[in-house]
Amino acid sequence: MGDFLGFLFNIDMLATWWPRILGGLQITVETVLLSCSLGFLLSYPICLARQSKSQLLSKLMLSYITFFRGTPLLCQLYLVYYGAGEIRPFLTSIGLWWFFRESFFCAVFSFTLNTAAYQAEILRGALTSVSRGQTEAARSMGLSPYRIARHVIWPQALLVALRPLGNELISIIKASALTAIVTLPDLMGVTRIIFARTFDFSIYLYCALIYLAMTEGIRRLWNVIERALSKHLALARGGGAFSAVAVMPPNEGAIDA
Repeated sequence: MGDFLGFLFNIDMLATWWPRILGGLQITVETVLLSCSLGFLLSYPICLARQSKSQLLSKLMLSYITFFRGTPLLCQLYLVYYGAGEIRPFLTSIGLWWFFRESFFCAVFSFTLNTAAYQAEILRGALTSVSRGQTEAARSMGLSPYRIARHVIWPQALLVALRPLGNELISIIKASALTAIVTLPDLMGVTRIIFARTFDFSIYLYCALIYLAMTEGIRRLWNVIERALSKHLALARGGGAFSAVAVMPPNEGAIDA
């Protein structure tokens, strides 16, 4: 029993290696946040192009989405990291080798392209969930396309997309462990280094617990955000018929009478 507890709580190892673990955790967080943020910015133009009336543009975006959603992320990471080395003379000639020679930039680039494809489909589904009648009603009131998008379409679409976007963020957090394979000293990469030097398998347990804490923290944060943004829906459901009568103008309420 004492040996098992010693395996779970190896304080000496943590005291020795915690600076390296925190450094790896920082790289993991930076990789995930950069990838998901850039992917979100890229996903909206992809979504618009996917819904474009131009068949060529729409099919090009469909091909992009199909490729990145239908192939393993590890394969995509290899294509960028090792493939860049195969075309080094070309990248050097156009001044981009400094970017592709760094494993961090390659990881962010690969993850951004991958998550942009997923987020584009999430946004497309959310935007199509908003009924066309609301858009037509807003247009009949003289609202500009920008105001229609800002005040009518996007608030409803983002509420629908919130949960899938949170799931995508959690997926990227877990998938970020793949970057250790391309020598990036992230949380998993540092864990592999520590194990190679100490042969203490408990370091993988601590690594798993850190990933679990991150994903659970994101899940709870998303629950809070979702409740805050959908509070008006809960009030409407809770009010029932009384709410509908309360907001009805007096003249319209007296029609049936």
